[in-house]
Amino acid sequence: MIQLGVNIDHVASVRNARYRGPLVGDGEPDPVRAAHEAELGGADGITVHLREDRRHIQDRDLELLRKLVKVKLNLEMAATEEMIGIATRLKPHTAMLVPEGRHEVTTEGGLDVKGALAKLTIDVKKLKDVGLIVSAFIDPDRAQVDACVKAGFDVCEVHTGPYAHAFAECGGDFRRKQLSGELDKVRSAGEHIRACGLRFNAGHALNYHNVMPIAGLMGVAELHIGHAIVSRSIYVGLRTAVREMKDLMEGAAQRRRE
Repeated sequence: MIQLGVNIDHVASVRNARYRGPLVGDGEPDPVRAAHEAELGGADGITVHLREDRRHIQDRDLELLRKLVKVKLNLEMAATEEMIGIATRLKPHTAMLVPEGRHEVTTEGGLDVKGALAKLTIDVKKLKDVGLIVSAFIDPDRAQVDACVKAGFDVCEVHTGPYAHAFAECGGDFRRKQLSGELDKVRSAGEHIRACGLRFNAGHALNYHNVMPIAGLMGVAELHIGHAIVSRSIYVGLRTAVREMKDLMEGAAQRRRE
């Protein structure tokens, strides 16, 4: 059954707009409480990205989440010495290596595993040596999948940002080659990931309008979605927002099986 990992970074973004430094633990909304609400809504996992500049999730948040989250905790992180040290100490269930830029608003592309194969092979081993499942956030590119196999990754999460952009540009009309082509790239990458014996996940810029074609792909195990769910929660509450997203995903997966 397809799983939903809820990214709660932007709950912290709202908190940090007012509360910083020593006040952050007293601030609201608290991403730790948000994780509990997401669990009650049916989330299969909680995802956070601890960035080098700590723009949203703080070390305090991660420490508490590791103690309190009852489902899977997925830590998105850059492949830096600092982050690898944090991950090997706290031992989240999954460590997902992502590219990171100081000036980007959000992650802008996949990790170049092929171009940094030697270093990433060492980093992956360090993480796996303490029992972590290790994932790579990559563009839908066969060469990157092959590099992930060589590096020892367990999971490939396919970057769905270009697909989401095409969906918006085309109004969701799959008769447009721009959109159908982007979906085919994700599908093809997923098939290759599974053929290589890795887990096929997907995520980035997915929302309540564009999620179903991705959720309906053969063999996709898990979607990571954050901004759309947190945004919707302003109107309907986080439990309901999570439940509505999961219903869409499960409905798409069920229709594909039928």
